[in-house]
Amino acid sequence: MASKKDNWIGRRPLTYADAGVDIDAGNAMVEKIKPLVRGTRRPGADAEIGGFGGLFDLKAAGFSDPILVAANDGVGSKVKLAVESNIHHSIGIDLVAMCVNDLIVQGAEPLFFLDYYATGHLDADVGAEIVAGIAQGCREAGAALIGGETAEMPGLYAGRDYDLAGFAVGAAERGRLLPRPDVAAGDIVLGLSSSGLHSNGFSLVRRIVADAGLALDGPAPFASQISLAEALLTPTRIYVRQILQALRAGAPIKALAHITGGGFPDNLPRILPNGLGIRLDLPAIPVPPVFRWLAAEGPVAEAEMLRTFNCGIGMAVIAAADSADAVAAALRAAGEEPVRIGEVVTAATGLRVITTGRLAL
Repeated sequence: MASKKDNWIGRRPLTYADAGVDIDAGNAMVEKIKPLVRGTRRPGADAEIGGFGGLFDLKAAGFSDPILVAANDGVGSKVKLAVESNIHHSIGIDLVAMCVNDLIVQGAEPLFFLDYYATGHLDADVGAEIVAGIAQGCREAGAALIGGETAEMPGLYAGRDYDLAGFAVGAAERGRLLPRPDVAAGDIVLGLSSSGLHSNGFSLVRRIVADAGLALDGPAPFASQISLAEALLTPTRIYVRQILQALRAGAPIKALAHITGGGFPDNLPRILPNGLGIRLDLPAIPVPPVFRWLAAEGPVAEAEMLRTFNCGIGMAVIAAADSADAVAAALRAAGEEPVRIGEVVTAATGLRVITTGRLAL
C-alpha cells in the first residue's frame, strides 16, 4: 500500500490560491483602504485598522451617562445592480445609510461602524472602491470606521458577485431616547425627502428593468441625462447630521421613522403606542420621477408602491400640533425641506396607516 508520503511524488503541493483565495490580494486591499479609514477619525476613535478589534472611548466622545444603540443592515439586491453595471463607488454609502438612519430614529448619535464584504473573487481595486463609499458615508454620519472583514469565498459567490453587511453603534444620553412616550392623536407627521429608491425594492426594480428590456448603460427613461444604472444606484440619503442639529437646537421631536423595506404601512406603526395610527395625505408626498416610472412600467398598484418603496419620503418626523412649525423651522435650518404628510389618529383595530387621496404617480 502506498504511503501518504508516496502520494506527494510528482505532484505540486496545493495552495490556498489554487482553491481560489488570494491572501496577497486581501493584504493589498487593506493597504489601499487604510488612508480612507483614517479619514473617518472622530473623538473617541482613531480609526486605525489592522488589529483584532476596534476601540471606542465613550468618555472622549463627550458622553456622561449614555445608552448604547446598535443596528445592522445590508443593501439587498441593489448590490447585484452594482455588480452588473460595474459601478461600485456609491454602494458603500447605502450600506452606512441603512444602519445609521436606524440609529438616529432612536435619537442616537452614530459613533462607529464596521463592515462585512464577502465575494467570490477579491478584486482589490473594486474592494477599495466599495470601502471608499463606506468611508464617505461614515464621514457624512460622523461615525468612525473602526473595523471590518473581507471574505473571499469562491463557490459560495459566483465570479465577482459580492454582498455587504454593515454594523453601527451609537449612543444617546439616558432620558433622550426616541420615540417619546407622549405621541398622541392630533400630532403632526412631517416628511423628509428621499434621494430616490434608497436601498429597498430592488428585486422588483430589477424585474421591471428586465421585463422592459432596458440596458443598464442606456439613458434612464425618467432621467435621460444619466444612465439607467447611475439613476437607480443613487445612494441612500443620510439624515443624521440634520436631525442631530435639530435635536440639539431643542426641536421637540417626538418620534422618527426610517421608511425602508415595508414602506409606510410597516414602518410607521413601529413608533406608535397601541391604539394609535397615522392618516397619510398621499397628494402631499412629493413623488420623484423614478417611482412614477416604476408604477407605470410595472405596472405596480399604488398599495404595492406604498409597501415596497419610500415613494419620495425617506424619514417621517412626528411633532405635537402646536410644535410642528418649530420642528419644521429647525429642520429647515439644518438643510431639510420638511413637508406635512399626515397626522396621528386613533386606531383601535385594523389598519394603522390610513390614506387619503392618491399618490401623484
